[in-house]
Amino acid sequence: MPALVLLGAQWGDEGKGKATDLLGGSVDYVVRYQGGNNAGHTVVVGDQKYALHLLPSGILSPGCTPVIGNGVVVDPSVLLSELSGLNERGVDTSKLLISGNAHIITPYNVTVDKVTERFLGKRKIGTTGRGIGPTYADKINRVGIRVQDLYDESILTQKVEAALDVKNQILTKLYNRRAITATQVVEELLGYAEQIEPYVADTVLILNQALDDDKVVLFEGGQGTLLDIDHGTYPFVTSSNPTAGGACTGAGVGPTKISRVIGILKAYTTRVGAGPFPTELFDEDGEALRRIGGERGVTTGRDRRCGWFDAVIARYATRVNGLTDFFLTKLDVLSGWEQIPVCVAYDIDGERVEELPYSQTDFHHAKPVYEYLPGWQEDISEAKTFADLPKNAQAYVKALEDMSGAPISAIGVGPGREETIEINSFL
Repeated sequence: MPALVLLGAQWGDEGKGKATDLLGGSVDYVVRYQGGNNAGHTVVVGDQKYALHLLPSGILSPGCTPVIGNGVVVDPSVLLSELSGLNERGVDTSKLLISGNAHIITPYNVTVDKVTERFLGKRKIGTTGRGIGPTYADKINRVGIRVQDLYDESILTQKVEAALDVKNQILTKLYNRRAITATQVVEELLGYAEQIEPYVADTVLILNQALDDDKVVLFEGGQGTLLDIDHGTYPFVTSSNPTAGGACTGAGVGPTKISRVIGILKAYTTRVGAGPFPTELFDEDGEALRRIGGERGVTTGRDRRCGWFDAVIARYATRVNGLTDFFLTKLDVLSGWEQIPVCVAYDIDGERVEELPYSQTDFHHAKPVYEYLPGWQEDISEAKTFADLPKNAQAYVKALEDMSGAPISAIGVGPGREETIEINSFL
């Protein structure tokens, strides 16, 4: 019953798509369990690059069944656009399954997201403006629209009308926007129903039966640990739980069925959007990391903020996720530095702190305490084994492993599927 959770151990954009795709050929199901099209995975297969926003990365692996779980919020137009784009490139998408309990991102969710963020001005969170937060808010407020509602026009109409009773008051009286008519929204959503219906299924039942039948199921988080609504750098977080516990609620499997939890770590650190970032660089090194690493958001198109590796964050990710392994990505980006700083602790008002402070105020005031590791000049993209790496690169990996609290079982030395060093098998 091998069930694996694969998630980001930093602020997202660590390379989960590459890791998921690497495992995709060996697993039977790949499941997205939270988030929506605010996530972005870049997967390189041969000379082909695929940018996925909503679909599980396993959709690129023949023989693997990709699943959108009940914890995901689904924008139907984005879903159909992604499916169409992959079909045009010869990718078979027919095996996709979508939970009927997944919530729908409606047009009014997108509108509310955008106008709210503009209204906040300097206090904005830095959302993608895709309606993710308002959709999760509707879910919690019990006025959400689920995929299964598309197949009962009466229920759909009632739910849309109930949601708009409040939304239109906010849009017209607070934001000076036009009211949205329920009829218009219902018509648009019903227009997607027939196209989506072949994929809709009871995914909770299917996944549990698969695990009972000793199938291999990989649960894929959409964002990183530090963006978790409960355990991230609140309020600069996403609206769901990308941490390991989110796989249980977002896919409908019990925690006793999870056998391994793999955290994806970038060999340095990046984040997109607002919020604290202790190791952020504003100099030539930061610009070099951004340029060499191609650090631009797959979904947002925004440049990522870049900084040195933060071992405090890595240890925190190990703790809150129960990580059993790390997959270290983009080690090749660091080739060329004489020495590489690594944040081993924080200085907070003159006190050395080695664990992530629970206080938002303390974290905002945290300054990195660095240790400096010798760099390497060699191109490592052709390395096939750990022994192929330069001695200093090996030492860097070992140092990060010791600081982070879990073994590094795979290393990415380039963007391609084959540019990976596997130290310990994940299966």
